[in-house]
Amino acid sequence: MATGRTHRPATRSRGIPEATVARLPLYLRALTALSERSVPTVSSEELAAAAGVNSAKLRKDFSYLGSYGTRGVGYDVEYLVYQISRELGLTQDWPVVIVGIGNLGAALANYGGFASRGFRVAALIDADPAMKGKPVAGMPVQHTDDLEKIISENGVHIGVIATPAGAAQQVSERLIAAGVTSILNFAPTVLSVPDGVDVRKVDLSIELQILAFHEQRKAGEEAAAVAGAAGDAVTPPSLRADTAAAAAAAAASRKGPDGDVPAVMPA
Repeated sequence: MATGRTHRPATRSRGIPEATVARLPLYLRALTALSERSVPTVSSEELAAAAGVNSAKLRKDFSYLGSYGTRGVGYDVEYLVYQISRELGLTQDWPVVIVGIGNLGAALANYGGFASRGFRVAALIDADPAMKGKPVAGMPVQHTDDLEKIISENGVHIGVIATPAGAAQQVSERLIAAGVTSILNFAPTVLSVPDGVDVRKVDLSIELQILAFHEQRKAGEEAAAVAGAAGDAVTPPSLRADTAAAAAAAAASRKGPDGDVPAVMPA
């Protein structure tokens, strides 16, 4: 039975920065796509572009893995796939439980990318008695009463929480007490966990709010540009020149004895 504990990735002990760890899955995704197309080698520039980072940062990241590539040839795609997969701990089987089989939990259960990336959904768990035994993604949903037993029997150390916000903290505490040490949290709340437990939070509403901010800013910049263009169009060139000259004269009159504009103007 795989426990997910046999070969812990040594990223922290080897001093690989967290920012580099966060980019390794991006490189792996790009490399996997190249491998599927039977591309044997790739340059740092090509791989960086595919992963959405700059090539200097990529080369620095790979130096932590002990992989420097070959000048004039580039990086061996298959070897890098193995190297990064090993570093991320994906060369072994990681059993995962998903708690909360609502719309989101069911969608996660049906996601086909887990198995190809080293993860196996060991159990689906929900608190609703009506869900018990219901097949989702080909697996029967189990009740939360059996959570501890399920985790112990399957050697689970990674849990996914897709419950409502109000239930997430209690679920996390039960998961941790049962032996889970890593949690992927989709619930819209911040979990309080003890030292030694890693939590990754996925909040779709926050990501959308950030995008809304950028859209609002772009709309404001576009409106300002349109207003500025419209103002230039209706102002005669001679008036614009007179206004600029007046502004320059006013600025000159405000200069101090050394020719600098005072930070505070006298009353």
